[in-house]
Amino acid sequence: MSAALHLSQKQQHQHQQQEQQHHYESSYYLSSRSSVSQQTHRISHGLKVSVKTAKGQEVVKLSPLPKRAKRTYLAMDTDCEVIGYVVPVFRANHDVVRGLMEAQDEEVREEGVNYVAMRNLFVREAREAVEVRVEKRTRTTHVRESAERLALGRTMDEWAEFRKKMNPDSLTHPPEFIVKPRGQTVWEGKTVKLHCTVAGWPKPRIAWYKNNVLIDAKAHPEKYTVESNYNMHSLEIRNCDFFDTAQYYASVLNVKGEASSVATIVVKRFQEGEEAGPLDPKPHGFCAEHGVTFVATIIDKFEVAFGREGETLSLGCTVIVYPTIKKYQPDVVWYRNSVALKPSKWVHTHWSGERATLTLVHLNKEDEGLYTLRINTKSGFETYSAYVFVRDADVEVEGAPVAPLDVRCHDANKDYVVVTWKQPAVEGSSSILGYYIDRCEVGTHHWAQCNDAPVKYARFPVTGLVEGRSYVFRVRALNRAGVSRPSRVSEPVVAMDPSDRARLRAGPSAPWTGMIKFTEEDPTVGVVPGEPSEVVVTEATKSYVVLGWKPPIQRGHEGVMYYIEKCIAGTEDWQRVNTGMPVKSPRFALFDLAEGKAYSFRVRCCNSAGVGEPCAPTGEITVGDKLDLPSAPGSIVVTRNTDTSVVVSWGASKEVVVGYYIECCVVGSDVWMPCNNKPVKQTRFVCHGLSTGVNYVFKVKAVNAAGYSHSSPDSEAVVVKAAIAVSEKPAGVTLLEAAKDYMMLGWTEPANNGGADIRGYFVDYRTVKGGVFGKWHEMNHKAVTTNSFKAENLKENVFYEFQVRSMNMAGVSQPSLPSAALECKEWTITVPGAPLGLHVLEVRDTSVVVLWELPAFEGRTPVNGYYLDIKEASAGEDGWKAVHEKANKLKYMKVTGLNAGASYVFRLRAQNLAGVGKPSGALGPVLAQTRPGTHEIVVDVDDDGVISMIFECSEMAAGSEFVWSKNYQAITDTSRLTIVTEGGKSRAIFNDPSLEDLGTFSCVVTNTDGISSSYTLTEEGLKRLLDISYDHKFPVIPFKNEMAMDLLEKGCVRFWTQVEKCTSACQVEYVFNDIIVTQGKKYTMNFDKNTGIIEMFMDSLEVTDEGTFTFNLVDGKAKGTTSLVLIGEEFRELQKKSEFERAEWVRKQGPHFVEYLDFTVTQECNVLLKCKIGNVKPETEINWYKDSLDCEEDDEDAKKIERQDGVLTFNIGKCVIKQEKEKETEKAGKKKPAEDVPPPPQPKISKKDAGTYEVRLRDERGKDKSTFNLTDAGYQAVMNELFRVIANSSTDIKVLSTEHGIMLYSFVTYYTEEQRVGWLHKDAKIAASERVKGGVTGEQLWLKINEPTEKDKGKYTMDIFDGKDGVKRVFDLSGQAWEEAFEEFQRLKAAAIAERNRARVIGGLPDVVAIQEGKSLNLTGNVWGEPVPEVSWIKNDRQLVADDHYTLKFEHGKFASITIAAVTTADSGKYALLVKNKYGTEAGEFTVSVYIPEDEESKEEQKE
Repeated sequence: MSAALHLSQKQQHQHQQQEQQHHYESSYYLSSRSSVSQQTHRISHGLKVSVKTAKGQEVVKLSPLPKRAKRTYLAMDTDCEVIGYVVPVFRANHDVVRGLMEAQDEEVREEGVNYVAMRNLFVREAREAVEVRVEKRTRTTHVRESAERLALGRTMDEWAEFRKKMNPDSLTHPPEFIVKPRGQTVWEGKTVKLHCTVAGWPKPRIAWYKNNVLIDAKAHPEKYTVESNYNMHSLEIRNCDFFDTAQYYASVLNVKGEASSVATIVVKRFQEGEEAGPLDPKPHGFCAEHGVTFVATIIDKFEVAFGREGETLSLGCTVIVYPTIKKYQPDVVWYRNSVALKPSKWVHTHWSGERATLTLVHLNKEDEGLYTLRINTKSGFETYSAYVFVRDADVEVEGAPVAPLDVRCHDANKDYVVVTWKQPAVEGSSSILGYYIDRCEVGTHHWAQCNDAPVKYARFPVTGLVEGRSYVFRVRALNRAGVSRPSRVSEPVVAMDPSDRARLRAGPSAPWTGMIKFTEEDPTVGVVPGEPSEVVVTEATKSYVVLGWKPPIQRGHEGVMYYIEKCIAGTEDWQRVNTGMPVKSPRFALFDLAEGKAYSFRVRCCNSAGVGEPCAPTGEITVGDKLDLPSAPGSIVVTRNTDTSVVVSWGASKEVVVGYYIECCVVGSDVWMPCNNKPVKQTRFVCHGLSTGVNYVFKVKAVNAAGYSHSSPDSEAVVVKAAIAVSEKPAGVTLLEAAKDYMMLGWTEPANNGGADIRGYFVDYRTVKGGVFGKWHEMNHKAVTTNSFKAENLKENVFYEFQVRSMNMAGVSQPSLPSAALECKEWTITVPGAPLGLHVLEVRDTSVVVLWELPAFEGRTPVNGYYLDIKEASAGEDGWKAVHEKANKLKYMKVTGLNAGASYVFRLRAQNLAGVGKPSGALGPVLAQTRPGTHEIVVDVDDDGVISMIFECSEMAAGSEFVWSKNYQAITDTSRLTIVTEGGKSRAIFNDPSLEDLGTFSCVVTNTDGISSSYTLTEEGLKRLLDISYDHKFPVIPFKNEMAMDLLEKGCVRFWTQVEKCTSACQVEYVFNDIIVTQGKKYTMNFDKNTGIIEMFMDSLEVTDEGTFTFNLVDGKAKGTTSLVLIGEEFRELQKKSEFERAEWVRKQGPHFVEYLDFTVTQECNVLLKCKIGNVKPETEINWYKDSLDCEEDDEDAKKIERQDGVLTFNIGKCVIKQEKEKETEKAGKKKPAEDVPPPPQPKISKKDAGTYEVRLRDERGKDKSTFNLTDAGYQAVMNELFRVIANSSTDIKVLSTEHGIMLYSFVTYYTEEQRVGWLHKDAKIAASERVKGGVTGEQLWLKINEPTEKDKGKYTMDIFDGKDGVKRVFDLSGQAWEEAFEEFQRLKAAAIAERNRARVIGGLPDVVAIQEGKSLNLTGNVWGEPVPEVSWIKNDRQLVADDHYTLKFEHGKFASITIAAVTTADSGKYALLVKNKYGTEAGEFTVSVYIPEDEESKEEQKE
């Protein structure tokens, strides 16, 4: 046996214990399922070192922390031994969370100490485990121990791995649910308990929620109990009831993160009677929670709505939930484009219990979309949807674009944010050139423009933001016409690093009461981070580039930051971009790059340990816009939908787009209108709001961030009308006549023909024998076109039932309800049967025309009249009433006097000599309402005098025709009328209008929903039309204006008129006094046939020009004449004006006054004389005169004159320092006055300024002058204007309290003594008195109320004279204003009284008293105070008491004296006379010095 190393029994025993401990700790660790960083393997060498001792033993120690490493949370002594654990510190943004985490500190410390003790145990075992000794062993023993050694090695490796995991940097991890709470179903009145187990370090805290509402167990101890023991948590709910059915959330949180889990609790309710089994069928929508089935029905629904930007729009529906359960309300949710809406300042929702309402405040295009109301009940849900369109607001500048929309913020960082938006649907009169982006800091109202030049892309990075501040943004579009209105502002965004934002947003999945912000990172070792990976350019434009990358694998737990470097392609000169501060998020935007140049980029990581190596550079990136315009959408297919909408489908664009805009245009026009103002992403859209019967074409354009695509090809023209459908079923199958082998049947046509005319009907029958029904058989194989049918080949005395189906071009309808069982037997009655074919035309709000046909059975004698009955649809059988009293012999009748919006039912009875027959089947209900777009027959007379009737229809269908009739009978005689039809218009022309044409003419459009109209031509109407026809055959040229005269420059006279319309062949004849004049030196003529203006010009008016001027017009067969008479006084006045205008023109050839001298008063109350001059030269002389005296340059008035831009100004109140006086002062040797002494204020205007002011202009071309009289009325007018400016400059009245009372005051810009100011109290003038008086101090107008009382409360008015009525300023001195002012007055008054009456020493005491020893000292001080103060004397801060040495007296309450008998040196010191009363205390201090004569003499001798 050779010697070898092997373990002792003690080592084996320790090894077994170690394995057991390791197994326990590993199990504990694995059960916590904490996430351990994979980097522990790579950084473990910085935590453990092996040191060999002198005996060759290895001792495992923890290495000291690296110099650059962040401090760990382990507390160590000077020998780097762990002695404790430091709890990580963090701060919370919410008091509740702060308290929650502070309560965790003690638990964390305890667990940290346990961790340290556990690790020291491992270290101690490691030291003992490495002790060895030499023993001899056999081969068998050697083999066995080798195997054990290998097992031990694996165990030690596992133990080392576990020790690494137990490192505090790796131990911390976010919370995780080991056992999640499970949902439960319980009966009412029972107790339920939810359990969960959570792992995490530090120990997580838990909160419970019910339907996202925090459960406060302390506030409801009788209901809830929350327990937490050893990471096991529970929530107990006692006495469960119906309202405890909910989702319960468990949310756990620690410094590393949070997690949540949800469980559903369902509380079942006992039902009376036999309980249904689990396999028993349940009704539809059965709700196990309530045992009932809820049925929600939405009625009174909102339709497709149209709004305009800035308006408020409300949508609402009435909701009925059956059955009704007390305290139960359904969940009402509104959606826009399938996204749930939340209440905000733009969206308001309301649920009244019966009606759901959504209000959109201040509409914007972002609000456009499909709105859905969803009613959620326990049994299911019910929805209803309709589209809301938002039209653009009117543009401020014609031709400008409309506002952009959907402004959003992306990639927000601490100094920039990327703003995106969507282009508007309407670009305006020209294409959009770009966009301006504005920003505003939240909390302010100042908008700042972010870009100087407009940007074309709908994406822009805004830089220069201040970190930590919140901003909102808006966008404006620009084209050649101007700038649009701003868009709706974006949501606020905070300028901060994305990692900080993510940390702030980190919160539990269930709602938390606050957001936690950690201010201290997790502990880690000082490891330099590795290289980031996958650096790519995520976005590149000509103004910025956005980089993105993945964080490095080797980074520890303290977090890393990044430096970004750039390099111009072809060089190796790398420049760091963010030199000031590294970024925390793996995304960064670079600005200020040169457009067109290529760059490469790379990223470095850094932390507290240092800066890592750069990553591999990106490829060369050329700065420029990468996004191209989208391609045009594909072909368009348009299909009919409703009377006001169509469905538009198109091929998608090849590129990824933001959406599509659809435009429509009426055929024949070139005006394209947007169908949607918010881009849609689908390739199908329903365009609403179109006009019925109008032809439209459509086109689509795509849009992305780069702009608009080319428009798609125009669609085929489509007429807007409802799509054709199968008609509704007929109704009211009745028996009209019966014989032995046949029966005559009648029915009512369908209420809705499906958009196409009824082409016929099919009748089915079946036999009825003893209550047994046979099979249905067809009666006719060919459709009948009338509302009646003769059923033949029937068996006598057999009962039959009949049903009818209608047919149109879309197909055959459903059968009508079967008729009653009808017996086939011959009638023996003599009265007529029921009339047939009852129908209505010309349905209007207040009238309707009812038409019918003869009965199938007329009785024994022919029918000689009819009776029409009517009732409201809601009335019973007793509601029938006759429309007329006498029998109507016609087969039509117009019923008037209906109520608009009401529904009516009609029936008809026929009459013969035998009597009145039975009524027909009821017709209706008929809604008395004029259809939108309904046209009436219009009578027209054209230019040739032709009379015709015109009827238009905007809802023409395929095969529709115009059918004209007279007196509701088809027109067969074409000699009276000629019918001309073009498209949707039909014209009936009277060939020779006469009395034979009197009657009612009607027109019906076939294959429509009863579109018709009528016109009754009476004898009076025919006469009126014939008169109009005559006027058209022999026309007169109409004039817009009769001949008029204008006086032009140089005294030129213009005669003119204007005709309403004329042709190019129109001729004009100019006549003066019956003599035709032509163009020459004196007369100039002009006729603009486009505008119809006829002109004749004369250079001047002479005496011979008095008379009549006439224009004679001839235009084909039309003629016209207009004249103007100028004679007598009117002519002479005009001649004077002409001469004056010529003189004015001559004056303006030289220097002249454009505006004559006048005055103005500025807001600063400066009185200015102003005039405006024109046509002046530098050499033009301009002189000012006052009272005919020239203002020389050295005069004081000359310095008040200014000239600027042709305007001369004389400032009357300007203060001028006369330099001549200064010169005289210097010559006389006098001292100049101090510069800091301001001159006395000079009035703006005074009596000395009154006078006549004159300005004269003169040069070689001519002269002119202007005068202003500033005397009497002129001076008063100036003063009145000055009063007005002063009065309007007065400020609102304010109140000021003083010790004497209350003062009301106001300030004006300037005040002059000539202006009157009055004060009123309760609208009554205040008389001046000692107690209440008003006045002026400087520019302050005041009213002082001394010693105010309750009577002084009320409204005060200051009336300032403004030259007319006066300006009033009102102040209500009552209520709180009076109380505050009066309280302040009392306080100041009391303070003044206290100051006057407080105790004080007013004199008599010296500051220092020197007295010889042995003499007596007597001092008297004068004292004042009310009440009389208390007096005491103090020496060296001690009160003196009267005795033989000190005599203290206080006489008459005014004189306090002290006498010190035979003073000694001990009496030297500081004395004070102390006086005191209730208002205050004061001390009069003095010093007493006692000297000895001998000492003084010896001192003097020594000095000598």
